[in-house]
Amino acid sequence: MQLGVHALRNGLFVAPMAGVTDRPFRQLCKRFGAGLAVSEMVSSKPELRATRKSLLRTDHTGEVEPVSVQIAGAHPQMMADAARHNVDRGAQIIDINMGCPAKKVCNVAAGSALLSDEPLVAAILKAVVRAVDVPVTLKIRTGPDPEHRNALQVARIAVDAGVRLLSVHGRTRACGFRGDAEYATIAAVKSAVSIPVIANGDIRSPHEARRVLELTAADGVMIGRAAQGRPWIFREIEHFLATGRECEPPLILEIRDVMLEHLNALHVFYGNEQGLRVARKHTGWYVSELEGGEEFRRDFNLIESADAQIAAVAAFFARLADHGERLRYARRTAAPHAWPHWEKMAA
Repeated sequence: MQLGVHALRNGLFVAPMAGVTDRPFRQLCKRFGAGLAVSEMVSSKPELRATRKSLLRTDHTGEVEPVSVQIAGAHPQMMADAARHNVDRGAQIIDINMGCPAKKVCNVAAGSALLSDEPLVAAILKAVVRAVDVPVTLKIRTGPDPEHRNALQVARIAVDAGVRLLSVHGRTRACGFRGDAEYATIAAVKSAVSIPVIANGDIRSPHEARRVLELTAADGVMIGRAAQGRPWIFREIEHFLATGRECEPPLILEIRDVMLEHLNALHVFYGNEQGLRVARKHTGWYVSELEGGEEFRRDFNLIESADAQIAAVAAFFARLADHGERLRYARRTAAPHAWPHWEKMAA
């Protein structure tokens, strides 16, 4: 896939997730085959640019290119200024957040709340596109609520403004993350616009990725929560789409190595105190479906040093490796709408 001057490896994107898609996580997903990883959203408010949170979110040192930064806000000029600021800090793609359903974002008329004001959508998009000479992309939902799905109108506004790529989550703002994603709206958007369209929502396996691509004719898929604790999902999807066959699931020792690498990177990136907290979250996701994982997570959350966290992970996986297990994750079919539930199976 071509996006401006950037030739992307594939159409597999990492969804921007606040508190998750930091630089260490983006790097890991890219190594496992993601074609693009969009950063956590950065506020357009200039008074927040010097905060520790914003500085970390805009730190792209050594990041695998292209660097895509998502900005959020509701004022056209502030959004344009934020786009320029982030390009100056290394952003090679600017993504605009009109998809987040979180109340703290929507309460300031940003994120998916913007979908209710199409003239403002147009003003923001035009201002940002004019402000920078890098590709501008847009993330949206299907509309404000199920009775007012206006993704098609917003998509046409985006094309007219010069947006180069559109990602569409198959739920409305009002839906949050409840119920099943619907893909008919994404298919309608894809059939109506000439720019690439990326489908997002409830894609948790290679088979689901292929099904969504077939239903929507989208140019790619965006993976969010399914990659938490499972960054190799991009390898699995890429292999399945290319060959029609599932690749071998990761060995216990590979999962251990990935976790140790990830935790070390978090400790370095955030420093000791915050690094410990962020590592607890990711570790919980990695071990959630492993034998003894819940007990290990509870004990791990009490650890107060980086070295002790690393030692505990190594010891936990040493016990698992004694069984020589290979893991395979399979979606439970009894409750296809449940998010996400995977069961461990011995190969």
